[in-house]
Amino acid sequence: MNETSGSNAISTKLERIAKLAKSAPSMPLTTLAHHIDIEWLREAYRRTRKDGARGIDGQSAEQYTAALEDNLRALLERAKSGMYRAPAVRRVHIPKGRGETRPLGIPTFEDKVLQRAVVMVLEAVYEQDFLECSYGFRPNRSAHQALDALHEAATWIAGGWVIELDIRKYFESIDHERLREVLHQRVRDGVIVRLIGKWLKAGVMEDGAFRYSKTGTPQGGVISPVLANIFLHTVLDVWFEQEVKPRLRGRAKLIRYADDAVMLFELEDDARRVMDVLPKRFERYGLTLHPDKTRLVPFKRPDRMRPRRGDEENNPPNGPLSFDFLGFTIHWGKSLAGKWVVRERTAKDRFRRGVQRIAEWARLHRHVPLDVQQKALGAKLRGHYGYFGRVGNRGRLWLFLNAAVRAWWRGLRRRSQRGLSWTNMYRLLQRYPLPKPLLKRPA
Repeated sequence: MNETSGSNAISTKLERIAKLAKSAPSMPLTTLAHHIDIEWLREAYRRTRKDGARGIDGQSAEQYTAALEDNLRALLERAKSGMYRAPAVRRVHIPKGRGETRPLGIPTFEDKVLQRAVVMVLEAVYEQDFLECSYGFRPNRSAHQALDALHEAATWIAGGWVIELDIRKYFESIDHERLREVLHQRVRDGVIVRLIGKWLKAGVMEDGAFRYSKTGTPQGGVISPVLANIFLHTVLDVWFEQEVKPRLRGRAKLIRYADDAVMLFELEDDARRVMDVLPKRFERYGLTLHPDKTRLVPFKRPDRMRPRRGDEENNPPNGPLSFDFLGFTIHWGKSLAGKWVVRERTAKDRFRRGVQRIAEWARLHRHVPLDVQQKALGAKLRGHYGYFGRVGNRGRLWLFLNAAVRAWWRGLRRRSQRGLSWTNMYRLLQRYPLPKPLLKRPA
């Protein structure tokens, strides 16, 4: 069977699973794994990235592909019979900014393929359940769509009050037993449940030592964001839509991208009541809200702000506070027509980290030929523009370009003892120009 017909057969199976899940929204599904056959694993293999780092077995995607059919058939047999042993995840640490690092898990390539196969099943089921407010790690959904929804909601209720949510170490804190309970409400297929259980127990290998935990989703695997989404769907999304909103007096909106979420409220009293119960809700599921980063922010349109006497903390003299979401600072500003509008600018920490990454690259690659440096820096800038090129953020994009140029200049000055004058750098930019900022229009 050729690749096209194989993909069509998988699409048909996915549609059947989705149709079954949609027709029985409150019924646990017990027969799902029979859809996973050799064709399904071939499709999972096709969807798996081939350029990732190697796991603890040291096997590359190229090596696995050399005997692909045999490997996939053996994998299918072990997965269905219960003989599959989930390998530990190799953990490394990558820079996060301000001298901090974040852990990165690297599964084996075969484990990635099997996780992808299970993810395909789970997505077909839970896409029928997930709510409109959820945008992260879902098919055909993006961070920009979440930002568009936030922009629309903030404008719709003229800002109001905003709860900025920050879950402390969310992906590392998900309690395995509570996650199993949430999954059990919808998925009770023995093979699927058993495989997920093995991934939760697999642990990590760091500095040659194995570590196991009763919390956290499998690091680095494609199963991790899906499980995290399923958990927050129950913990936050369903609770907010079905239990919170019906009890509010004014309008409200939740927008979530993975574990990054904001709640918008028309009325202050509603926002404060929800703010009071949020910690208890998350504690019930073994999660903790960061006390400093989870905050209630007044975000009324400036011409509608009426500061109360003695309430300078919540109504600052310079106007309403801003808040951050998905790397942007959301704030009010004047349009060219003089009207108050919701605007987005690159958040300070994301701006600083982006410049630092370019400066570090320029320092390490200063002896590389100039045309190669130009091409690499151009790709980095276009990537930055592609994400941060939102309407109203033009000024920050130009600032970023200027900072990148100066970082490149500082790197090139170290190529020789004579250095490089700014005049000569200007001439160099005429020969090796960097791309100018581009903006995207909201959908």
